[in-house]
Amino acid sequence: MYYCKIARTDKEFDEIARFNYQTFVEEISQHSPNNDGKLQDRFHNENTYILVYRNNDIVGMLAFRDQRPFSLDEKIGNVEDYLDSSDCEKLCEIRLLAVKKQFRNGRVFRQLAKAIYTYVYERNYSGAIISGFTKEEKLYKHLGFTPFGSEVGTSQAKFIPMILTRKNCAQMAEKILLKQHYFYPGPVLQTSSLTNTSLSHRSGNFKNLYQELLDRLLQEAQAKFVTTIVGSGTLANDAMLGQMKADFQQQKGIILSNGEFGERLIRQARHWDLQFHSCLYQWGETFQLAEIEERFKTGEYRWIALVHGETSTGECNNLQAITRLAEQYQVKVCVDCISTFGALAFSMRGLYMASAVSGKALGALSGLSFVFLNQVPQTNDAPLYLNLAHYFYHPIPFTIPAFLVSNTVEALKEYPERYKILKSRLDSVEDSSISRYKICVSSNYPTIMSFVFPHSLQNFSDDAKLNGFFLHDESVYLKERHIFQISTIGPDFEVAFENLIQFFDQYINTSLVPQTSD
Repeated sequence: MYYCKIARTDKEFDEIARFNYQTFVEEISQHSPNNDGKLQDRFHNENTYILVYRNNDIVGMLAFRDQRPFSLDEKIGNVEDYLDSSDCEKLCEIRLLAVKKQFRNGRVFRQLAKAIYTYVYERNYSGAIISGFTKEEKLYKHLGFTPFGSEVGTSQAKFIPMILTRKNCAQMAEKILLKQHYFYPGPVLQTSSLTNTSLSHRSGNFKNLYQELLDRLLQEAQAKFVTTIVGSGTLANDAMLGQMKADFQQQKGIILSNGEFGERLIRQARHWDLQFHSCLYQWGETFQLAEIEERFKTGEYRWIALVHGETSTGECNNLQAITRLAEQYQVKVCVDCISTFGALAFSMRGLYMASAVSGKALGALSGLSFVFLNQVPQTNDAPLYLNLAHYFYHPIPFTIPAFLVSNTVEALKEYPERYKILKSRLDSVEDSSISRYKICVSSNYPTIMSFVFPHSLQNFSDDAKLNGFFLHDESVYLKERHIFQISTIGPDFEVAFENLIQFFDQYINTSLVPQTSD
């Protein structure tokens, strides 16, 4: 198996020095021979080395560097003098590109090209310059590099200055048939063309389409009413909390939290000046029903709010048990179902209100948010765009893009079969080698699993990107806790996950990744 990773170990750096010597001393004669058989690059401490492995053997490499002066600056002067200013906003240099003789085939160079594309894009470089070996100029051009200066070097080793711009990265992606796999909890890759892109929200056809959306939403949720708002899940929660402010006035409630989104719900409730007690648990910790019941017994609390699927940990909170308990004490239940609606078959019949969105488990485009209700909303002083009572009496008060509505309707047609698909996908994650690092020991949440790696594997996500696997780990709250996540909602999950696990198994078994129990 061929794959890429960033060099980090002493053993790798030692092999890089030997590789440099074989390529730039013995083969190209760019440097003088020595007795060590090693050549350490003069910019070694500033280089980021990308290595191509075949199983456990290094067969190709290159180095990125963005410190000035570049080696090309020293040869031709400031490279900016030769380039368009738009390509010079943030430059990096590619150096030391080499492939072992017996592996100079399309597979190795394709791995290097994939790494170049990902590295340049992920770090937001405007362009990558390179001293292209003149004998391979045609190959560089094929991948999107363009010359911008005269040949440099010696008679034994001639190079031509070339640049790969962000614009030309698209050409590279096309040439190497780049395939990237995303394991994000949203947005979801759409495989069908968008329709109704010009349909007016005031037309009769739109009203029919919109009614179909509402009918399908209510059928799936088993709620009495639903309001559709153009916006994110956070907006839906604000609309829900604003209605709670109107309905409960100064009556106190409880907000449960065992993760990032429970904490966000608390912050939003404070902005609405709701009266409540924060019941905080450790991230991933199960809510304690006995503790909640003790608070209910006081008769002090009239409502409770929580997140059903806590995306930050992959924990699915026991909504059914909390709803039963709340009903016993006549407490109203308001729930953030943003990540679970469409992921699990559950009824909102016993809830006071709940929020959801189009772009998570449903698999539709992001952009529509929903608030489900089981009672007619009272008039309130919330801003008009967040005012659920206004939506209730004016069902289409503002522009709702028809293409989002039709896209969501098509996604809802996949139910109830999609529940089985998502569950099967989670089972495949559970059965894989990567599951040993999951955070939640048991979870009924079939669309996301959270992991924490030991220190020896904490660079896995960065290396996975170089190979076209994008795990969910960029959010600040995940970075702070060294959490990465795999979501099952993508349309190509089965193939993507199989490829990911092949890479993961090879990655952890290589002798260059320490096998520790830390």
